[in-house]
Amino acid sequence: MFLYQPLNGYCYNSDSIFLYHFITSFLPKGDLLDIGCGVGIIGLLLTRDFGTKTTIIDKQAQMISYALHNFYINQLQTNAYIGDFASITIKERFDYIVSNPPFYDSNVTQSEDMRLNIARYAHHLPLDKLIAQAKALLKPKGWFIFCYDAKQIDKILYCLQIYGIKAVSIRFIHSKIDRDAKLVMIAARNNAKSMVQILPPFVIFDNQSNYLPEAQKAFERAKTHSIKGER
Repeated sequence: MFLYQPLNGYCYNSDSIFLYHFITSFLPKGDLLDIGCGVGIIGLLLTRDFGTKTTIIDKQAQMISYALHNFYINQLQTNAYIGDFASITIKERFDYIVSNPPFYDSNVTQSEDMRLNIARYAHHLPLDKLIAQAKALLKPKGWFIFCYDAKQIDKILYCLQIYGIKAVSIRFIHSKIDRDAKLVMIAARNNAKSMVQILPPFVIFDNQSNYLPEAQKAFERAKTHSIKGER
């Protein structure tokens, strides 16, 4: 799958590939919403692999332009919204909502490039507003699957509980087995009653900084080829 990305500004990275890999284990189907879609990487891969009826949303018109072009060149269909997910009105309801949202703490040194700033920092889509809006758009048994800063796991679980979405499966990502987790992937479900499953850690590299088999498998399954160019 070919994807156009901007020469300057935000480009997808391995976080999106690993999140896609995580989502596939939940066999998405039906109506799917990709929040903060960027160039469309996650929605594209899930549409290709599972035939979902996919809707995308991003705050930046440039990103939607890239995403729509990427769906077109890969002969896939999507509906698109441009706007702030926290306040936009969407009438549809979804079986699956997925997201690699901006989650960096706003107190750290921030990029002066506004395109990168919007894509990275949580004040552009606060966690509580992300979860509240996702809850409002989920079907009764719908899934919300996303990744976030692992250091904020307490806040994530609190917000999910407050808004009535049950964390069903959690997996932490580690660059190496002896490193702290920097990213966590969470599958939560509307009106679920099951206890949460803590999965084995997803470790990316071995001690020689080679990709471990599962990480390599995620890239091979995605089969993406990036092309840099301005639109």
